[in-house]
Amino acid sequence: MAEYNTEESGWYVVHTYSGYENKVKANIEKAIENRHLEDEILEVRVPVQDVTEQKNGKRKTTSKKLFPGYVLINMYMNDVTWYVVRNTRGVTGFVGPGSKPVPLTENEMKPLGIKTENLLIDFAEGDTVAVVAGPWKDTVGVIQRMDMGKQTATIFVELFGRETPVEISFDEISKQD
Repeated sequence: MAEYNTEESGWYVVHTYSGYENKVKANIEKAIENRHLEDEILEVRVPVQDVTEQKNGKRKTTSKKLFPGYVLINMYMNDVTWYVVRNTRGVTGFVGPGSKPVPLTENEMKPLGIKTENLLIDFAEGDTVAVVAGPWKDTVGVIQRMDMGKQTATIFVELFGRETPVEISFDEISKQD
């Protein structure tokens, strides 16, 4: 077996049996909990996209997997984490040349909505923030939810006379005093 030991975490792609993505995610999360690997395997994702379909004259929004047969894992690669992930039921292997896992590059991750550089933020859920850039510039709202992986906050803005949730990047908002 190869020796793995990385100082920095990276996003790795794991190939799974088709249709097993969510089961693999759940199994890896259970293994993290059982083996206390929370500081080594940081996040497991099955990227999905909401798609609106028209069926029988009715609009229906469903979540579709962006990459069927693949799961993304943010982890520190070492012998233990490699073994845990590789031996999870439903996993066929890591994506990379030969059998060597290679983390995704910054450019490969941007289209997935995953940001790797850690942005220092001074706001939290419940804080009032001003939007300083983008299409909602000069709007003020209260943070309802934050997604640290995507580095976005969901705030409510008034649109056509009603409150509408909007997802905004951390770098487009600043805390109001």
